Amino acid sequence: MSGAARCIAALAGRRIDADGADPARFPLSAAPLVRQRVTEVLRRERPVALVCSGACGADLIALEAAGKLGIRRRVVLPFPPARFREESVMDRPGNWGGLFDAVIAETEAAGDLVVLHANGGDQAFAAANAAIVEEARSLAAQSALARLLAIIVWDGAPRGKGDATLGFRELATAADFEVREILTG
Repeated sequence: MSGAARCIAALAGRRIDADGADPARFPLSAAPLVRQRVTEVLRRERPVALVCSGACGADLIALEAAGKLGIRRRVVLPFPPARFREESVMDRPGNWGGLFDAVIAETEAAGDLVVLHANGGDQAFAAANAAIVEEARSLAAQSALARLLAIIVWDGAPRGKGDATLGFRELATAADFEVREILTG
């Protein structure tokens, strides 16, 4: 492990592509490589906690890796877990449901599940991004850690209006987080 100062990490990124997605941004076949890259960043940066949402793809990969590394996990969902599971976990290829259920149960038991009860659409995900940034800042203050890290897992290209990953990157940058990008390809 490097001598990097401990930090609080916030993460957002791409979901696994829907079948036939064009352009491909995060194909299911890239999940093992992304898992390896996320794990490497978490080992190198040594966060005390990871704050992110729970969608299939970047979020669940990072939450699984953080759990294996013994890193505290705080999950922020824009709406209740059952709805989120249906709309942002089970609607894409891969077997993500069991991992989501386990992460939600573990974080809820630890008092680290935050549910916003937003209505839906792009605004709900923007609200979740803002809450992720604020939760990370709050955890940093509670831990007396000045270092905040944003991990962006994506293909490196904005997808246009309403791109939640780009929105998260912009929020984190404006809040003076250090930024690390992990490419999905």
